[in-house]
Order: sequence, then C-alpha cells, then structure tokens
Amino acid sequence: MPDLDRYGAGGEVEALEHEVAQLLGTESAVFMPSGVMAQQAAMRSWAERSSTDAVAVHGLSHLVVHELDALSEMHHLRVQHLTDEPRPATVDDLDRLAEPLAAVSLEFPLRDAGYLLPSWEELVAFTDRARERGVPVHLDGARLWESQPFYDRPHAEIAALFDSVYVSFYKGLGGVSGAALAGPQDLVAQARRWRTRHGGTLFSMLPYAVGARDGLRRRLPRMAAYATRARELAAGLGSVDDVRVHPDPPHTNAFRVFVDAPVEALEEATLRVMETDHVALASRWRPAEVPGWAMTELTVGDATLDWDVEDQLTAMRTLVSAARRGARAGSS
Repeated sequence: MPDLDRYGAGGEVEALEHEVAQLLGTESAVFMPSGVMAQQAAMRSWAERSSTDAVAVHGLSHLVVHELDALSEMHHLRVQHLTDEPRPATVDDLDRLAEPLAAVSLEFPLRDAGYLLPSWEELVAFTDRARERGVPVHLDGARLWESQPFYDRPHAEIAALFDSVYVSFYKGLGGVSGAALAGPQDLVAQARRWRTRHGGTLFSMLPYAVGARDGLRRRLPRMAAYATRARELAAGLGSVDDVRVHPDPPHTNAFRVFVDAPVEALEEATLRVMETDHVALASRWRPAEVPGWAMTELTVGDATLDWDVEDQLTAMRTLVSAARRGARAGSS
C-alpha cells in the first residue's frame, strides 16, 4: 500500500507533515501521536542546545496543569512560571524572569483561563523581547486553527513569530488523534529522536494522518464561522439573568458560561434534555469560584452550526430555568 507509512515514515504521514509545514511556513514538521509528546519533545530539544535547563511557561498552561510535571520529572528541566494569573503572559512577566532561559512557551488560547488570547500587538512585543534575550519561543498551538480568525492573519504569519509550533489534529479539526511539531529542520529532526524515545513510532499511523488531512480540508475553512457563532451564542446567553460568559466576546470558538445555579441541578437538567431531546447542550458542569454558581465550557463545531442559533439559545435558556426550578424545589 503506497499510502501506508512504516513507523511514521512515508505514506500519508509524510504527506501530512509536508502539508502542515507548508501551511505554517516552516522548514519541516513531524507527526506526533499526542500533543503531550510534541510539547515535551520541543521543550527538551530546545533545552539540549542551551547552557541552561530553565524553561518558562504559564502557570495555567497545559504543560503545568495536565502533564503530571513531565518536563521536570522526565526531562529534568527547571520550570519557571511567567505568571499564575488567569490572563495571557506579558512582556513584564518575561522581564521578571531575569535568569537565562532555554525556551519559553505560550499557549493558544490559554484554555484554563477561559480560552484567552493576547492581542497581536502584545504577542509581537512578547516574542520580540524573547528574541532580544536570545530565548526561543515555542507555541503550544493546540488550538491554533481555532485562534487564527481572532488575528485575521495567515497561519504562516502567526507561526513566523515563533521558533517552533505544535498543532493538534483532533480538537477543532475532528481527527482521530495526533499532533504535529513544526519548525527548523534541525529541531524537528531532534524531536523525531524524542518521538522514538517516547515510544511514539507506532507501526502505522495511517488512520491518524488520514483524519488529520480530512480535517484540514473540511474543517479548517470553517473556523471563522465557528468563532462567529460562538460570539452570537455568547451575546445571547449574556443577556439572560444570572448568566455570565467569559470572555465577552469570545476570542475563539470556545468560551465559558457561568450560571447562578448548583452543579447538581444543572447536571440533572442537562441529562434530562439528553434523554428527551437527544441533544447535548453542555459537556459537564463544575463548581465556579463563586459559591452556588456553576461553570461549563461551550465549544462551537459543525453540529452547532447546523442548529439554528435562536433555537439553541432557547434550549439553553430553558435548561437554565429548569435547573433553577429544580434547585428551588430541592431546597424547599
């Protein structure tokens, strides 16, 4: 089979790598089975060519919150936090870390702060300052595809601000799984070695590559429409009493919804809608920082675009009202 790769070499995987490198304007790209592997390979590879083992990341980034301290436990890197505040990192944050750094990473968007992005001017200022210090900047672009409409610039122009870029294929693109790390040819070659060390050279990765290329063809052109619908939904939900959205307006196709109702009541109402209407209005609810309030994340994709926006807003308003009634009945 000409399209079947062998341990990640050749076939559809190689074609995907060329496609991503061309789209991002980089010299090379390598397919990775997971974003966690891509991130660690990038940061370790930058550190190996540096005189220091210190790297800087946001305290709410995926590298810190969701990877069990892999950078320090597996790669023995000293992880410095640019900030722990729920906002994008700034030049001032970078300046406060005066020691030499092997690399610095920015996450697009900062998911655990509410899918936030810096402005273009803030981003350029940050990457310029890093280059003045001789520090490579890595982009955790797990949702770079979803972030591009916010800047309204070509993917390659955004990627050009960074020294390496990781992108995901299974989130907005809807692929089976997998990611890519793009950047200079020598760095990508170094990362390929770390893919092998991480056990990432599966016998064949054809299904992942086919799904990724299909997502690039079908879903990438719809990212702007996803973002527009997210803003329409956020505006409608933000007008409901005791409902708040963050950010307002959303920066990408995803945002957070805060409701003045208990988690249990909202979960029960959500399950009831699933059973009766066969519609999933929210993935899961969890307690917000304000006692008595709950929070969920809404992400716009194809299914959301296929549903009339006013009908979806009516369904969400009905859900919130039902949860409040249930909470009152349970407390009486």
